[in-house]
Amino acid sequence: MCLNGARTRGDLRRLPVSADELAAQAARAVAAGARDVHLHPKDEDGADSLQPRDVARAVEAVRRAVPEGVPVGVTTGAWAVPQPQERAALVRSWTVLPDHASVNWHEDGAEPVARALLERGVGVEAGVWSGGDAADRFLRSPLAGQVLRVLAEVVDTDPRTAPQTASALVSKLAAAVAAPILLHGEGAGAWPVLRLAVRMELDTRIGLEDVLELPDGSVAKDNAALVAAARDLIRTGGR
Repeated sequence: MCLNGARTRGDLRRLPVSADELAAQAARAVAAGARDVHLHPKDEDGADSLQPRDVARAVEAVRRAVPEGVPVGVTTGAWAVPQPQERAALVRSWTVLPDHASVNWHEDGAEPVARALLERGVGVEAGVWSGGDAADRFLRSPLAGQVLRVLAEVVDTDPRTAPQTASALVSKLAAAVAAPILLHGEGAGAWPVLRLAVRMELDTRIGLEDVLELPDGSVAKDNAALVAAARDLIRTGGR
């Protein structure tokens, strides 16, 4: 479950931004069936942050709110800190460690950031976007065999073509990596890709980072509503 992403309140008034808001929505989403939490810590202005204080506040608040054993992860997106060595240095300065952190392999500096996480015992979620050369870059990486899982991220938002894009990405990754694959989409492609993930028996995710609407097109009240809708689709085999 992905609580907020790089979005702002301009995208959705009810977007969780503060540590307390993240904790409250995480608790409700886990109660609705989520088994893992991914979040983007924010600074006081609501922008994504990798600063130790912001990461600590968000991770600690969510951990207090969810049952023991529910993993909590964060982003290391380059939009928050463009300079790769600075991102890696910030990871090494974190005072509270998440269980895992996503590293986007199409971004410059993916390997130094991933190494910094691994050095600190933080699991690496390798974000591999559809399109471009992200998959090739990841498969060539000496760290490909050390990641916790691969996030197969389908950035094709056309609901008619997103499942085909997803299938091609999964086929390429599954042929070369042993790590579990978590498949998800975004925007109008999010629900078609989730249905495909269910049919392929892959891990998947949903949340306000990926989509703001429920399968019927109505705006989701919160992350718990999205998780509940996903659980319904899982129970029916993605139909």
